[in-house]
Amino acid sequence: MHKIEKPISWVVYRMMMRVKGRTTGMGAVCEQGEWEAMERAKPGHHTLIRSGITTESEAERLARSVEPVSSEPVAEETPQS
Repeated sequence: MHKIEKPISWVVYRMMMRVKGRTTGMGAVCEQGEWEAMERAKPGHHTLIRSGITTESEAERLARSVEPVSSEPVAEETPQS
């Protein structure tokens, strides 16, 4: 008897990270199941751009078209007397 495999669906999301005091984000790709696991582990940490993509190559193209984001480093305020 053959095992029926569930079709793989791909997800594009904005991966957020802190680098040298800045929050940056860029497009990334993973399988739907991996996205669901990431959301369970850290809800809202990354931003879903599109799900239900049928091919990895289509997902990769979309991820490359996602504009990177970056924030300026947050300067710590000195308390005023």
